[in-house]
Amino acid sequence: MEIRPILSALMRSKVALVLIGVQIALTLAIVCNALFIISQRIDKMGRPSGMDEANTFEVGSLGFGAAFDMRTTVQQDLATLRGLPGVQDVTPINRVPMGEAGWSTGIQLQPAQKTATTSTAIYFVDEHALDAMGVKLAAGRNFRADEIGFEPDFRNNGWPPVVIITKALAERLFPGQDAVGKQFYLGKDQPPQTVIGVVERLQAPWLDWKEVEYSTLIPQIRPYSTDIRYVVRAQPGRRDEVMKLAEAKLGEINRSRLVRNVESMEKVRAEGYRADRAMTIILCIVIVCLLTITALGIVGMASFWVTQRTKQIGTRRALGATQFDILRYFLTENFLITSLGLAAGAVLTYAFNVWLMTHYEAPRLPWYYVPVGFLCLWTLGQIAVLGPATRASRVPPAVATRSV
Repeated sequence: MEIRPILSALMRSKVALVLIGVQIALTLAIVCNALFIISQRIDKMGRPSGMDEANTFEVGSLGFGAAFDMRTTVQQDLATLRGLPGVQDVTPINRVPMGEAGWSTGIQLQPAQKTATTSTAIYFVDEHALDAMGVKLAAGRNFRADEIGFEPDFRNNGWPPVVIITKALAERLFPGQDAVGKQFYLGKDQPPQTVIGVVERLQAPWLDWKEVEYSTLIPQIRPYSTDIRYVVRAQPGRRDEVMKLAEAKLGEINRSRLVRNVESMEKVRAEGYRADRAMTIILCIVIVCLLTITALGIVGMASFWVTQRTKQIGTRRALGATQFDILRYFLTENFLITSLGLAAGAVLTYAFNVWLMTHYEAPRLPWYYVPVGFLCLWTLGQIAVLGPATRASRVPPAVATRSV
């Protein structure tokens, strides 16, 4: 088949050609970048927190009244919670992973260092933390009971001498080395902290934080005034039962406080990633709408051209063109239009990605997104034009003798 006659015919309908080409170009640019954003969001939502989320939950306690004794309350709460049927272990904690609120600080490798090497999330816990959260110890040891302190003043800048850090933080601070036994500083004019253990993973509370995998466990119970939280790990399959029991028992043993924020870690995850999930759904809807509009545009253009060229098609049929020849003509014509739009769309796709990188610190679009987009839109174009092209191929030769 000669391509030149097809191009010549297209040049006589420049407006329609430009409109469809621009539509295809915009569709490619938006769909490729939207799919990339969706893949990033899915990867982000699938990140493990490091906890046994299926069996753990948090419960908060907020005391009130001048006579409220925080230390005694924490001791009673821990004894009560650990004695409940179905409870595997419990730890006090300031905040939980994925909770979007917490404590962070900078880490210095030298005492006189002016700029922090990196930042870390801080979790104040006791010796039950690893088992209560389901965190896996990768190296070193756990805290001992005699290493756990109680600090009633949350503004105190003093730090215990030993810490447990995540593997990601250990690699950042001491790349290629065994972090156990190494020291760093959590503040100026402070004694060093010694790493006694490394856990596989424990995410920070802030899901969009660059250092989300950098967490440090501090062997200290440090309530925020009269506010304290506990992470409770239930035996497999008994979490919901234990949640109700824990809330009821804590309310019974001390009437001078509010028991609140009783939430499973699965719910904490769902709430933490709610915006990412919403964006994923919205972008999927946008992609479907764009592809549908593009397909309808191709169908409409092809149908218009079939109607406009009915007599010409009949003449070609009368001169010996087969139904397949007519079908192939329209499929080829659509392929050329789509290719022109895709060529412009490729440039637009990367330009859009550069804009996202500049303004939103988005990563670079992988090279294979554009070729895959080409294949998808070529296929979509051929499917969309198939109906009008088939109708054109069925135009009888006798039409050439009629007046249009």
